[in-house]
Amino acid sequence: MTTTIMRTTARIVVPIVLVVAISLFLQGHNLPGGGFIGGILTVAAFTLVYVAYDLDYVEVSVLGREVDPDVGIHEHRTVTTYRQVFTVGLVIVVVSGLVPLLFGEPFLAQTFTYVHLPLYGEVELASALVFDAGIYFVVVGGLLTVFSVVGNE
Repeated sequence: MTTTIMRTTARIVVPIVLVVAISLFLQGHNLPGGGFIGGILTVAAFTLVYVAYDLDYVEVSVLGREVDPDVGIHEHRTVTTYRQVFTVGLVIVVVSGLVPLLFGEPFLAQTFTYVHLPLYGEVELASALVFDAGIYFVVVGGLLTVFSVVGNE
């Protein structure tokens, strides 16, 4: 059982960590950062929630689902979702690497374009962002699966 201080700290720190994770993810195609470090910080935020509360807290309080006590951790709905996130990320990574081959470019070649957003101006949109998104999903899905299963043991 955790303390009130731990739960209060988690409520304050988790949103900050998630904002930093999104920021690092979005700057990754131009500067150091990207899918890997954004994914690691996201996992750190979820891990803090698991330490302060537990795995079923996310399932019941955040997602509004019922928890079946007879189901083992490997069949837990949240763990199954993490595995699906990992799989989707892996597919995105492989596809983003293969698409340039269709245009006669080398594997994992990237390109970019500029998009005009109202009230914001010109924004660079790089194909590396798709690869970073895949890496983000692989890291988040894989590590949360491991942490959930090992933490429940």
